[in-house]
Amino acid sequence: MLGAVFSAGFLRNGVSAVIDLAYDKQGRVRFFCRRLFNLPTIRFPMIKVLLLPAVVACAKRNALRVTLAVSLLLPSAAMSQSNTPPQVIVANPIKETVVDWDEYTGRFEAAKTVSLQARVTGYLASIHFREGELVEAGQLLYTIDQRPFRLAVQQAEARLTAAKAASDLAQIEADRAKELVDRNVGAESEQQRAGAAYQEALANVALAESRLAAAELDLEFTEVKSPIDGRISATEADVGDLITGGASAANVLSTIVSVDPIEFVFTASEADFLKYARLNAETARSSDDYRGNKVFVRLQDEETWDRSGEMDFVDNRLDPNSGTITARAVFDNTNGFLQPGLFGKARLVGSGEFEALLIPDEAVVADQSRSIVYVVGDEGSVQAQVIERGAMWRGLRVVRSGLTADQQIVIKGLQRVRPGGKVTPKIEEISMEDGE
Repeated sequence: MLGAVFSAGFLRNGVSAVIDLAYDKQGRVRFFCRRLFNLPTIRFPMIKVLLLPAVVACAKRNALRVTLAVSLLLPSAAMSQSNTPPQVIVANPIKETVVDWDEYTGRFEAAKTVSLQARVTGYLASIHFREGELVEAGQLLYTIDQRPFRLAVQQAEARLTAAKAASDLAQIEADRAKELVDRNVGAESEQQRAGAAYQEALANVALAESRLAAAELDLEFTEVKSPIDGRISATEADVGDLITGGASAANVLSTIVSVDPIEFVFTASEADFLKYARLNAETARSSDDYRGNKVFVRLQDEETWDRSGEMDFVDNRLDPNSGTITARAVFDNTNGFLQPGLFGKARLVGSGEFEALLIPDEAVVADQSRSIVYVVGDEGSVQAQVIERGAMWRGLRVVRSGLTADQQIVIKGLQRVRPGGKVTPKIEEISMEDGE
């Protein structure tokens, strides 16, 4: 032990003692308590000495030994200050006419989605778009090698010409046979044979015309065009690939999704469905009156409900597995900002107008399954009061029951409040956000 290098004397409850600060051989600081005047030993709380760094420096230089006499009267002063009730911010609830909003999570989907597939088989000759760009209905996107299909058209045209020539000859023979029969110099059977040959020739002409139309249609199908306005995805084929066309096993070349308008699809629970059904029954509305109802949506990084649309569709049955029903709203998307697949939160009116009290949401304390607020009464006394809370309205929490407009509640400083205790209230007014 290096010896005591700092000492402090204390007088508390009539007992005197000295605390020595010393260094041991490892250089660690040790505290020692010595009794004076042969008085009983007492226990001292740990005392933080602010001058300890300077004293330690002196100790290392074997500098000095100091004795301080300190009167422990400060705890009594601190106790006298702690008797003052803490200050908190209180306010009266706001009374307002509100409606309930129901909120649902869903995602945006394109109103139209088209998978581009070729109708004919051939080698891809060219691509006429940039991936991800907006395309218009009728715009040329792909071209399949047209040479085999042009030859097929020419062959069909030649067959049609031959069929027409054969038809003309058959008509001439039929007319000659009829003339001979009319002059009684020809057999009637020959007239019938010539007439049948003419009808066959006409059928061959019709067949050749249909084959020519089919060949021309196949030639037209070598140009794959956009059926809708929208945004095209990446191409699934490159120039030179063999494209399989037809009604089955056809290659998907790309996809196009419509941009404006865009749909927001969400699901509602069976309880919500029953609630809306009973509202329709109470107001004598038909089941189709949901069309045109306003719906507001905000994205995951947005705080306000600035995007408004209209209800467009409610499914005709509930999913028996999940107990939910699918609904859909339509939103304008002229700038193309909203993309299919984006998640968002929708809200729509879930009740008629009613009078309610509004308080800041941070003033509500969750106590297991209950919601409570701290009410400040006479002389600053605090009582915990159970409330029934509703949805949010313009940034404030709707209180359905359990609170009156003339009661003052704590809105700031909740950590300093204890039920049954007292506070020093400071009154402020509650403010609402703009809009709904």
